[in-house]
Amino acid sequence: MSKLSQKHLLGIKDISREDIELIFETADNFKEVINRPIKKVPSLRDVTIANVFFENSTRTRLSFELAQKRLSADVINFSASNSSVKKGETLLDTVNNILAMKVDMIVMRHASPGAPHYLAKHINANIVNAGDGTHEHPTQALLDAFSIREKLGSLVGKKIAIIGDILHSRVALSNIFALQKLGAKVMVCGPPTLLPKFIKHLGVEVELDVQKALQWCDVANVLRIQLERQQIKYFPSLREYSLYYGITKKTLDNLKKQIVIMHPGPINRGVELSSDAADSEHSIILDQVENGVAVRMAVLYLLAGRTS
Repeated sequence: MSKLSQKHLLGIKDISREDIELIFETADNFKEVINRPIKKVPSLRDVTIANVFFENSTRTRLSFELAQKRLSADVINFSASNSSVKKGETLLDTVNNILAMKVDMIVMRHASPGAPHYLAKHINANIVNAGDGTHEHPTQALLDAFSIREKLGSLVGKKIAIIGDILHSRVALSNIFALQKLGAKVMVCGPPTLLPKFIKHLGVEVELDVQKALQWCDVANVLRIQLERQQIKYFPSLREYSLYYGITKKTLDNLKKQIVIMHPGPINRGVELSSDAADSEHSIILDQVENGVAVRMAVLYLLAGRTS
């Protein structure tokens, strides 16, 4: 198998374990490439990719753009805040105008869940979902799982706790799908108000006590509180959240075992993670950032190779 089973990467739910393993094997090769003195390969030299972002982004957008340039693709960047979207243009019209300029692939972030799935029904170009509302963020889940694999080996039987704002997180859902497909056991932990009502139906364990979650897990993937998506107050204050759910270096040192700390970024230091925990020997947060480029190179390369 040298191609993905899907024309698009819309979500982890849509792809197979074999697809994930192929992406990882390809990313292993690209990680070696980006650590060479000359970090560029001509793999996508004749491919034009548009980064179409309707929401703010730093890490994801830079990571995708760097991945594209490392593969020698032609790159165009679109920002909704400076576009005709402000004049009332629809999503489909915006993308069709971009495609009319002979663009081969779209990397899209949008505030509405399902936006890339809607586009996939109406256009022929490959689509990579860079985050759709609170739904999925597939490349983040892939780079998270890749980073765990790099640190601990096979994910089969590993215990991963996802801690924080599960309700508003697209990272949580994609991680749950990816980790389960790779044989890991998943627990979610957070205040009851930040846990989706039917989360148990996804086959995960639920824990309200962060200390118990940390004692249980091999890896803790800590999520930030997404205040920008919250229309009402889900807890009294950030100070109280930090008191009950914040993880410090002292918390980690008091555990009876060594665990790995991850975070998809951006970190709210002093809220979900203290600085000494985020920068400790437990943390692989910067490894996640590095691996993100290699994993996104793999996704783009494999999708570009699929012509039908």
